[in-house]
Amino acid sequence: MQANRIRLVKPTLQTPFHIDFEWWKQNDRSWQVYLKSYLSEADLESLMSAGDEKMIDIVDQETAEVHPVDALQHLLITQYAKRDDFITESTSVAESIFRLLLANGNIPLTAVEIGEKLGRDPKMVLQMLSGPRVTKGIRPMLQ
Repeated sequence: MQANRIRLVKPTLQTPFHIDFEWWKQNDRSWQVYLKSYLSEADLESLMSAGDEKMIDIVDQETAEVHPVDALQHLLITQYAKRDDFITESTSVAESIFRLLLANGNIPLTAVEIGEKLGRDPKMVLQMLSGPRVTKGIRPMLQ
């Protein structure tokens, strides 16, 4: 049912987008395997021994909302996303958007906000994210 509702949404520049991890599950994609590919060997081993299913709360600095994330997402958000090489000029647009949303704790961002943060034309961002093909599970938020 939700998939049908998403198809009816005509995103605008002000539509918030997020990573829909349900999309990954429905499409037999293991988002954790994909995210683990970002980690160094040492961090991967440390994460596996500590338990990557553990949930950790992240507090949005602007809204004070608490968002639970697993240990893998927490590691990526608090450490990897802060590195200068997490998003570079050579990172593809789709990958840059995915990493930006991940670094933002998967708190939704509009095409305008994404464009501003990545130095990209918001209209191009919107066109990419509102096409018929879902890119890396990035979908509009349903109100």
